[in-house]
Amino acid sequence: MMSKKFSVVVAGGGSTFTPGIVMMLLANLDRFPIRKLKFYDNDAKRQEVVAKACEIILREKAPDIEFEATTDPKEAFTDIDFIMAHIRVGKYAMRELDEKIPLKYNVLGQETCGPGGISYGMRSIGGIIEIIDYMEKYSPDAWMLNYSNPAAIVAEATRKLRPNAKILNICDMPIGIERRMAAISGLKSRKEMEIRYYGLNHFGWWTSIMDHHGNDLMPKIREYVGKKGYNLDIPEFKADTSWTVTYDTVKEFYQLDPSTLPNTYLKYYLCQDEVVEHSNREYTRANEVMDGREKTVFGECRRIAAAGTAKECDFEVDEHASYIVDLARAIAYNTKERMLLIVENNGAISNFDPTAMVEIPCIVGCKGPEPLTVGKIPQFQKGLMQQQVSVEKLVVEAWAEGSYLKLWQALTMSKTVPSAKVAKLILDDLIKANKDYWPELK
Repeated sequence: MMSKKFSVVVAGGGSTFTPGIVMMLLANLDRFPIRKLKFYDNDAKRQEVVAKACEIILREKAPDIEFEATTDPKEAFTDIDFIMAHIRVGKYAMRELDEKIPLKYNVLGQETCGPGGISYGMRSIGGIIEIIDYMEKYSPDAWMLNYSNPAAIVAEATRKLRPNAKILNICDMPIGIERRMAAISGLKSRKEMEIRYYGLNHFGWWTSIMDHHGNDLMPKIREYVGKKGYNLDIPEFKADTSWTVTYDTVKEFYQLDPSTLPNTYLKYYLCQDEVVEHSNREYTRANEVMDGREKTVFGECRRIAAAGTAKECDFEVDEHASYIVDLARAIAYNTKERMLLIVENNGAISNFDPTAMVEIPCIVGCKGPEPLTVGKIPQFQKGLMQQQVSVEKLVVEAWAEGSYLKLWQALTMSKTVPSAKVAKLILDDLIKANKDYWPELK
């Protein structure tokens, strides 16, 4: 079964996450053997910094793997089995504007939620569609494993605009939370749990968590979350200040439905006034990332390139990204692994829009995902999800049709925006900021 070796392209080769993904792939070569690894990015200079370091890492740890970094689509997407896509159109400079423009109007400024997520989504759609088209042109049998944000809008765009594409849309945020849940339960790994979950990307709820012996873990986890949120006093789960606050806030909105456990990102929809009040309008999360992870990663890449060796490399295996290997293995080896994916509802949630892109457990094999039945969901969650799905659909329609009106409607409908007037003010500012990235709106 393991005789075949795979060819993989990382789309977004200049990302700060790419070295961690490379380390993760190297740590899993016994499970997912690789013959060729390529980087693709439209920013040659940025990618070169990462690629020089990763080339040294590969030479020292896995010299048999053929490596290439390119900005040429034909070179990148020819002779590949999997695309691992994590692109960021506009990079962190545009993320900063996504966050700061809404805050001017006392509206949530966040990367994937509210106006910032809509702005980012309008940039991401074209980039993802372009990569799908390259894949289908040069390697039509390949699969695209997409974890580019904002995943909900991107998934809706691929459903509407490329409905037959071999693309799986995923997010590792629930994985990070499940690792914390496992620790709370006294388990060594999240894979020792069997979960039931439903919702949208960055917008969902766990309804059941069992161990492999059938023991119900929900009561213990709920009790803990009610007191401490998802924060843990364990070194390996130490988080920076922003995430510590996010994990703590969960205990506030958890009480809205204490029979379930919520995704952390619900804080941006259920506690948006509090988030805005405590936001630093001059120094947002984008600034933290640029001054933190970006400088650290690119500094280490340059150090490795200058030293000519990665023997004292500081890059760590991206444990969240190991989810990508599990997904690739499920496709390659038909493992029928149970995984959370973003898929078309198509009746899985029986009382919800069948065309909505929902995040639910699926059984994954060589033909792709088989969504598991969720059944009916409560009115509270259904109402919140219907509103958010409408936002996502309107954004994609606005992009496809070049419609100013539909994007204004999307912003107005977002639970994070107080009025149509404020939505229009934000939209007009975002149009100016995104003039080089969005389609022209009329």
